[in-house]
Amino acid sequence: MKKIVLTGGGTAGHIYPALAVSENLDKDYQVHFIGGSGMEKEILANEKTITFHEISAVKLERKLTPKNLLIPFKLVKAIHDAKKVLKEIKPNVIFSKGGFVSVPTVIAGRKLGIPIVSHESDLSFGLANKIILKRCDVMCTSFKQTAKRKKCVFTGQPIRAKVFKGNRSKILEQGDFDRRLPNLLVIGGSLGAKFINEKVWENLEELTKKFNVVHIAGKQAKETHTNKNYLQVRYAENIGDYYAFADYAISRAGSGVINELLALRIPALLIPLSKSCSRGDQIENAKLFANMGNADILQEEEYNIEKFLMKLDNLIKNNEKIKKNMNLTQNFNSCEKIVEIIKTVEKKNPLG
Repeated sequence: MKKIVLTGGGTAGHIYPALAVSENLDKDYQVHFIGGSGMEKEILANEKTITFHEISAVKLERKLTPKNLLIPFKLVKAIHDAKKVLKEIKPNVIFSKGGFVSVPTVIAGRKLGIPIVSHESDLSFGLANKIILKRCDVMCTSFKQTAKRKKCVFTGQPIRAKVFKGNRSKILEQGDFDRRLPNLLVIGGSLGAKFINEKVWENLEELTKKFNVVHIAGKQAKETHTNKNYLQVRYAENIGDYYAFADYAISRAGSGVINELLALRIPALLIPLSKSCSRGDQIENAKLFANMGNADILQEEEYNIEKFLMKLDNLIKNNEKIKKNMNLTQNFNSCEKIVEIIKTVEKKNPLG
């Protein structure tokens, strides 16, 4: 039986695309996942067909802190841990979804001569994938513009099958909704989005006059809101049902979620994570989508209540135009293409 190691983690955006790829692998693959103690460990606990292996994780803080001085020592340990696990598994190939958790496994895999395929979701490369690009055989990308570098191949974003198989009525049955109003889904990301959450709560009365609102608020969820036409949840395991509910969306601009919204033709107002607490990748993603007419964008620094509500009104007004643009945008589930690349690359493995 062939063996594949998936790696990545920290956020759902690094985990679910890897699982989407694993769904499309042939049945003769034994699937392993190497990650840290973060969200990936919790999610993989529910995946009965995938064996999870935990290693120590290394994370670069985006601010000056003494913690970063320990990174070289932590990285050496993490690479040692990963190499030990890889020697036990003896995989034919590694598929990395990027993120800091995947770096030690990729470095260890390269040292052991294991073929490596990786994937970059965003328009620009993050630090982890800059490191990984030098060591992988092929880097798949979600955007054509990112595939200009050597080793890069445009495939699109891997999306899980369950995203397309939602049941709208399951969400409608949970809330006290006005069936005459359009449905607005607010997505804060797997860890929640403080800025978006606060703006929704501040303007809840106005929003629920115009929409039935379902709010995925993450760990910051509050139990005090009991408004009619409003339902709040901490986390959406069955995300397909929530997408099926949505006529419109408010979301951050991570590549995973915006490509899911595109694939499902859901017009969205994107509020990207500000550059003050990120490398600006979400701003780049959101601007690209807005320029293609697939979404509207409101940056945190430009926020005011009038602009916020006006842009939501414009989503309704321009609904058909946005959906037409979405239909014209080349977008397809990339899983099959990535699996083809994995099969081609794994043939380089002398043990395969």
